[in-house]
Amino acid sequence: MSTLTTPTISSGLQYKLEVMKEIEPIVSEAVESILVDAETCWQPTDFLPDMKSEDAFDQIRSLKTRSAGIPDEVMVSLVGNMITEEALPSYQTYFNLVHGVNEERNLTSDNPFVSWSRGWTAEENRHGDLLNKYLYLTGRVDMRQVEIVIQRLITNGFDPKTEACPYGTMIYTSFQERATKISHVNTGKLAEKAGDTVLSRICKTIAGDEARHEKAYKSFMQRIFEIDPNGAMLSFETMMRTQIVMPAVNIDSDKEPDLFERFSGITQKIGIYTMFDYARIIEHLVETWKIESITGLEGQAAKAQEYLCKLSQRYIRVAERIRAPESITLSWLST
Repeated sequence: MSTLTTPTISSGLQYKLEVMKEIEPIVSEAVESILVDAETCWQPTDFLPDMKSEDAFDQIRSLKTRSAGIPDEVMVSLVGNMITEEALPSYQTYFNLVHGVNEERNLTSDNPFVSWSRGWTAEENRHGDLLNKYLYLTGRVDMRQVEIVIQRLITNGFDPKTEACPYGTMIYTSFQERATKISHVNTGKLAEKAGDTVLSRICKTIAGDEARHEKAYKSFMQRIFEIDPNGAMLSFETMMRTQIVMPAVNIDSDKEPDLFERFSGITQKIGIYTMFDYARIIEHLVETWKIESITGLEGQAAKAQEYLCKLSQRYIRVAERIRAPESITLSWLST
């Protein structure tokens, strides 16, 4: 039971900080029950050729043979997924700058949120490692071009437009973890269809991690809605009006100013991540947090509730009008 006084709609950052303190027990529980110890969870080498084995080169040849049948557009999407995962230093930095997460500015703190951010990003770090090595071994990817993009993305930084708001951050991560899960699941389906069952298993395994992380962030935000429904509702509306930007949005450069747009066009075209998925995630979060049934909201929050309950249908109508370009090319594949 919360010991906080129900806030008014005008309650500011200080109350949000108190709410974040209030949900620390749930975060501690997630650290213990959702994160997996490094000694027992999967590692990238579990899915890759064993270079200590006498038949290591045969294993590599088998990987190259399997991956040869994967369509170029699926490979490009896989590269984009990998680039997103490889920018993890930016994500941990961002999370620790959020109000109410790491006020003592100690990255080795045993504060539940700081412990979570370390464990979360450590688990996520395996995703980029695995996909990077897999793509390198296929021989189908111009890894130098990809490495340039990864360096550029980390150099450009990461701004999810949450303004360091703790509520907005929990909403963003709830949304983004689900979006990433969907992207990996759909990539895995296309890989299996193309005959690479190992890559399919890789994608599904990574998606499983994303699903665990999504569960945690949604539970954090659920508790925030219970304690501060007005503030949570307004933050949810703000994030949806701002729109959820994908972590790889800053891969553009002067040389390729529309790189992210072209990459997004490919994922839309082949069904890996589409506007329909965006709409369904909104619908899912609205249902998960029981937005429609929350009562006692004040004026602005009540209007936000009405807006949110109708939002997924608006995006579905937008999705129905979107037509992906017929031909999209990126410089990520070897020629």
